Amino acid sequence: MSQKNGEDLTRERILDTAEVLFAQKGYRAVSVREITSAAECNLAAVNYHFGNKENLYLEVFRSRWVPRATRVRESFRKSLARQGSLSEAKVVRALAQAFVDGPLSDDERLRHSQLMTREMTQPTKAFKHVAEQVIQPFFKEVSDQLDSVLSNKVGEEQMLLNIFSIFAMVLYFNFARVAVSRLTGRKYDSAFRALLVEQITQFSLRGLGVEKMEEQG
Repeated sequence: MSQKNGEDLTRERILDTAEVLFAQKGYRAVSVREITSAAECNLAAVNYHFGNKENLYLEVFRSRWVPRATRVRESFRKSLARQGSLSEAKVVRALAQAFVDGPLSDDERLRHSQLMTREMTQPTKAFKHVAEQVIQPFFKEVSDQLDSVLSNKVGEEQMLLNIFSIFAMVLYFNFARVAVSRLTGRKYDSAFRALLVEQITQFSLRGLGVEKMEEQG
């Protein structure tokens, strides 16, 4: 193994370890020493590859969180592209499916949700980046899709609040999987995920003021 390959492997191992620890404990509760100990490398490796803890944290979002969010967004787009003509139900269902039963593995989904939940409660510089680069453009895309099919037109602020409400359900059913399974007595398998997607869809349609509910086709 060349020195360059070894350095790349060390860098990726630090990122993988840091992401897990940051997701579990939050940025402020994790030390560089804890990360390097778990990654089985020396303290100097973080400074060499990232400069400091803050840069490492930002890189976790840039190289891990953002690409996963992009995969979810692409899943949403592909689902809509397969639909042909759109409706309110098809837009909401595609969004729910992308998050609840989309391209992320269970481990990826958990880390993704944990990192974002911590950023929403204790924001750092990472939040500004993901808000501008990922969240706002995605919200705008969903808003435009819904606005193009909603017969019950609403103002820009109300539309934003509606989308927040849909995302709130999507994110909760992702983050609280253990609690949801325990309280419902249901295993989080494909059948239950499909049920949750439909629950989110139908509940959202009522909130959007859609009178005629569309059955899943």
